[in-house]
Amino acid sequence: MNQLQVEPGPRARTVRNEKGEVLEVPADWDLLPPGDAAATRRVKKSTDHWVMSEKRGRKRFGRGVWASRSVIAEVTAALEGEREDPAYRKKLDAGRARREREQAAYVEEFNEEVLRFLDFPLTHDELSRALARAVTEHATPVGSGTVARTKRISTDRRAEAAVIAWMRHQTTAYDSMKIARVKGRRREVRRELAQRSSELLDGYRRGERVDPSRCPLARALSAGTSSQQPN
Repeated sequence: MNQLQVEPGPRARTVRNEKGEVLEVPADWDLLPPGDAAATRRVKKSTDHWVMSEKRGRKRFGRGVWASRSVIAEVTAALEGEREDPAYRKKLDAGRARREREQAAYVEEFNEEVLRFLDFPLTHDELSRALARAVTEHATPVGSGTVARTKRISTDRRAEAAVIAWMRHQTTAYDSMKIARVKGRRREVRRELAQRSSELLDGYRRGERVDPSRCPLARALSAGTSSQQPN
C-alpha cells in the first residue's frame, strides 16, 4: 500500500507533504485519530494512506492516518466485534499478565546490574542498595523514555548510563546550568559531569569514609529525590 508522510495543512482537510506542498485530502477519505494501534495497523495494511504528524519543539506527535472512509469504517466495525468476544478479553488479560511478569523480571535484573556496576564494598552496602533502588525506580518504567528502555545497548551498559544520568540530575547543578547554545557544548558539559560522577563513585568503591552531610550523593538519597528528573 502506498504511504505518504504529511503534516497538517493550512486549512481543514489539507496537508503538507515532505516538500512543503499543500495537498487536498480526497473527498472519500477520513482521519483515523491516533490511539487505537490495532485499527491503525489494519488500515495501513488495507489501503493507501497518509500518516500525519506534527512537530512541536524537538518532538514529533502523531495526528492520525488519513485513509478511505469505507476502509476505516470496515476496520473499526470488525475490531468492535472482535473486542466483544470473551476470548478476546481473555487473550488481552493473558497478554497484560505476561507483560507485567516480564517487566517485574526486568526491574529485578536491572537493579542487579546497577549493583554490579556500583561494586561498592560492604562498608557502603546500604548506600549502594539505596542508589540502585532509586536509579531503577526512575529508569525502568515502561514508556519512561530513559536509557534503561533502549534495546540498542546491553543491560549492563544501560545500568551504567542510567546511574550517570541519575547522578547528573540529582548530584550536580546540571538542571539549572545556563549552557551556551553552541554545537557540542551540552555534550561536553555532560561528559565533564559524568567524569565527576565517576570519580565520586570510585571513592565509594575504594571504601573511603564519607561525610554524608558533605557528599552530594548521600544528600540526594537522604532527601528522597529519586526518579524525578528526565533522563
